[in-house]
Amino acid sequence: QVQLVESGGGLVQPGGTLRLSCAASGRIFSINAMGWYRQAPGKQRELVATITLGGMTKYADSVKGRFTISRDNARNTVYLEMNSLKPEDTAVYYCNADLFTTPDKYVEVWGQGTRVTVSF
Repeated sequence: QVQLVESGGGLVQPGGTLRLSCAASGRIFSINAMGWYRQAPGKQRELVATITLGGMTKYADSVKGRFTISRDNARNTVYLEMNSLKPEDTAVYYCNADLFTTPDKYVEVWGQGTRVTVSF
């Protein structure tokens, strides 16, 4: 009943910039934390960045100082601005949200992912 849709992925040169978006829709009472994860071929999914309802952020060491996570609570949307991209950032990026569908039902929802390729 709740879904997350990512957008903004694509091909970018090393050192370039991309901005990812993720919008939540459906039966939503409220959203707590939101985050971005990524999975490269042959590797397990890893946390990239998270942001709480109050705006506190956390980043993986590999992206700290290069990526910025933000959110628009009125639009149920989370963003990831990726700067100084490296080939090792190549992966499918997934959006995540912890939310209430009703005042007493808490669920975790994942998007289908958007592909980011960093290459010449």
